[in-house]
Amino acid sequence: MKRIILIVTCLALLLTQLQAQIQLRNMKSNNNGWFMYFGSHKISEKIGVHLEVQFRRSDIVLKPQQLLLRGGLNFHFTSNAFATVGYCFVNTSQYGVFPVQCAFPENRIWEQVQFKSQAGRIELITRLRLEQRFNKLPVLQGPGEYAPGDDVYTNRGRILVRMSVPFKGKTIEDRSMYFSCYEEAFVNFGSNVQSNIFDQNRTYVALGYKFPKWGKLEMGYMNQLLLKADGVKIENNHTLQMGFSSTIDFHKKKSKV
Repeated sequence: MKRIILIVTCLALLLTQLQAQIQLRNMKSNNNGWFMYFGSHKISEKIGVHLEVQFRRSDIVLKPQQLLLRGGLNFHFTSNAFATVGYCFVNTSQYGVFPVQCAFPENRIWEQVQFKSQAGRIELITRLRLEQRFNKLPVLQGPGEYAPGDDVYTNRGRILVRMSVPFKGKTIEDRSMYFSCYEEAFVNFGSNVQSNIFDQNRTYVALGYKFPKWGKLEMGYMNQLLLKADGVKIENNHTLQMGFSSTIDFHKKKSKV
């Protein structure tokens, strides 16, 4: 509980600073749709595999926004705590009210720790993630012509606090509906960070259903405040999210054979 209070306090301080910066900037809105798969599968008692695919669309579904592919290895300390190291690929397209000059790729190395706890009927998840990002940002190649340039290295930290509450029963069990919400703040750091230390903030609310033995399906709304690299423009992204989280335990299945 002390850990959760500390993380929530840090998150609140980050949001206060973010709101202060927003008042000085040019903010415009986009309407996006994110369609996602998350897989977390144990292959032994302590080791698991993280698999993730996200199709992010602009104008809800009409235009490409981003393609995200993320994988990693989970190291389970207990049933409620684990750490992950992995690799992520992101391709960002030209989209929205502040489009980039051309589509460009990004490669990331990432690490995280995640903790789950129960407070009555409320399931709490806290996650701390670090990312080492290699962006091939657009550079001018000729008169009016842009192309992805050399890698630009930056670091980013992320703090997430998520709460889920079942409509019936004391915990989220098979064949149950639940309400979920989270807050996540992103902070840039390192020598190549430009005008914005506070990268973005995400606020999410959703309804979910847990299927027997397979995982959870969620549909919800996310508000994303994304500060652009120039430190002046802000995307206020209204985002429909649909995600399926699979949690098949291959180690347990194998042990039963």
